[in-house]
Amino acid sequence: MMKLRYLPLLSLLFLLPMVATADTIEKISELIKQGNAHEIAKFFATNVDISILDETNVYSKAQSEMILDKFFKENKPQTVKLLHRINSNPNYNFGVLILTTDKGKFRVSYTLKEVNKVMAIIELRIETEKPN
Repeated sequence: MMKLRYLPLLSLLFLLPMVATADTIEKISELIKQGNAHEIAKFFATNVDISILDETNVYSKAQSEMILDKFFKENKPQTVKLLHRINSNPNYNFGVLILTTDKGKFRVSYTLKEVNKVMAIIELRIETEKPN
């Protein structure tokens, strides 16, 4: 009977890594809703593959922040809806959301990879959301 008392605690330890990565996906989603490029940049890897509308390139962390900030200034975020999340792999996570701005809707996807024990954004894509 004594051994079963620790079972819930042990179960929580196994769930903690999943909760941490889920929080990262949701935290980034919330920062996108706020249009906070500076805080999002804290999650960027050293180099980020960025695709915004028709422009794609690999940029440094600082360049990536400036590009994202410009996008947010031109498209003021209003709401975010998290559509899809993959966090079953401890080394890679993926999030897809619909961002509604004052200029229209965009599909935002981002890939996170574990770099030095921290989940970092290695790819960010922002595309015009096609109407259904």
